Amino acid sequence: MSAPVSLRLSPSPKPPTPAKAPPLMTVHSHAHALVAGLGEPLVTGNRVALLQDGPGTYAAMFEAIDNARDHVNLESYILEAEGPGEEFARRLIARAKAGVRVNVLYDSFGSIGTPSTYFDHLRANGVNVCEYNPLRRLGNLLSRALHLRDHRKLMVVDGRIGFIGGVNISPVYSAGSSPLAALAGSGAASAGGQAPDKPGWRDTHVRVEGPIVAQLQRLFMRHWSKHSSIALRGTHYFPPIAPVGAHRVAVAACDAGRRRNPFYRALLSALAASEQRIYLTTAYLVPTRRLMRALVRAARRGVEVHLLLPGVSDFWAPLQAGRSHYSRLLRAGVHLHELHDTLLHAKTCVIDGLWTTVGSSNLDWRSFLHNAEANLVILDAGLGSEMEQVFSADLARAREIRRDEWARRGMRQRLVEMLARRFEFFL
Repeated sequence: MSAPVSLRLSPSPKPPTPAKAPPLMTVHSHAHALVAGLGEPLVTGNRVALLQDGPGTYAAMFEAIDNARDHVNLESYILEAEGPGEEFARRLIARAKAGVRVNVLYDSFGSIGTPSTYFDHLRANGVNVCEYNPLRRLGNLLSRALHLRDHRKLMVVDGRIGFIGGVNISPVYSAGSSPLAALAGSGAASAGGQAPDKPGWRDTHVRVEGPIVAQLQRLFMRHWSKHSSIALRGTHYFPPIAPVGAHRVAVAACDAGRRRNPFYRALLSALAASEQRIYLTTAYLVPTRRLMRALVRAARRGVEVHLLLPGVSDFWAPLQAGRSHYSRLLRAGVHLHELHDTLLHAKTCVIDGLWTTVGSSNLDWRSFLHNAEANLVILDAGLGSEMEQVFSADLARAREIRRDEWARRGMRQRLVEMLARRFEFFL
C-alpha cells in the first residue's frame, strides 16, 4: 500500500472539446515523425477497434478463439488460473482438440503465482506451452536474466485477427472498472472518503485486422522460436490479407534488454511534433530525463499536456517515484490527474487527435530498457477522436493535482518519494 497524500484534491475538469480534424500539415508532420522514429513505413488498409477493460476484451478474444480454424498464438505477461484463465483454458483446449494449433507463451515471473498444474493441464490436452525466462533455472536467478521479462500482451488468430494492449489474463479484471464495480464486494467507502481496498482495474486493449497482423505474428513467432524447444509447425501462419479498413498502423516493439527501443523513439518524436494537445495515460510514470524534457518543452511552447496517472497502485514504489517528478511537471504547466476509484493499468496516448498508441509499454525504465514490450501506433483522426472521448470520460472521474496543494504535501510523503526515486532505474 502506498503512503497516503494529505491533500484535498479537486475533481479534474473535463479536457477541452476536441478540435476539428487536424490540418494536412499536422498529418504530414506526425507521419514523418513516426516513420523517422520507427525507421519503417506505416502499413495501410487496417481496421482497429478499441476494447475497454477486461470483460469487453475477454469477450472479443473468446469469440476469435472459438472461430479459429488454423491456429491461436497467445502471449501474456500474466496468465493466472482462476477466473478468465479458467475460461481461456477451456476454450483453447476445445480448439486444440478440434485440430487447431494452439501455442501459449507466458512470462515466468509475471505468472509466478499460477500453479504448474494449470500449464500441465494445457499440455496434456494438446496445447503447446512455453515459459519465458524460467525462474527455476539457477543461471537465470544469478544473472541479469532475472531482470528481463516478457511484458507483452498479444494474441494472433489464424494470422488474420490480432489483439494487443495492456490487459493481462487475471481475475483482477473480472468486475470491470466502473466505480460501482470497484465498490462491489469491498464494502462502502470509509467515512474518510478513502477508495475501496480492492478497486476494479481500468485498462485498454485493441482488436486489429488487416496487413499489420503479419507483424504481430512475426513478433510472437520470433519470441517463441528463441525461447521454446517446440517447433511452430504448419504453413498457414501468414495467409494473404487484403485491406479491410483505412487505418494506417505501425508496430513498435522491442525485445527484453535491448538498448534501442522503437516505441520510445517514436513517442519522443511525436511529443516533439505535437502542436495542440497531448492526452497521455500510464499505469507507471517513472520517466527518463529525455521524456521529462519532451513533456516540459511541449507544455512550455503552448501545447496542452494532460497526464492521467494512478492514485492507487498494485506496487507502491513506481507510484511514489512518479510523484517525485510532479513538482517539475506542474511548474512547466503540465496538467496532472490521478484516478482513485479504480486501479489504472492502461498505457495509451493520443496526440493532436491524430497520433494514437495502445500497448504494453509504461512510461518507466522497465518498459524502456528491460522488458520485451509491444505497442500499436495508429495515425487516424477518427480513432484519435474516439480515444479523446475515452480520455475525457476517465478524466471526469479523476482528481487534478494542483501546484499549490502539491507544494504543501507533508514531509512523510516527500521522504517516501525520495526513497522510491533512488531505485527508479529498476522500476
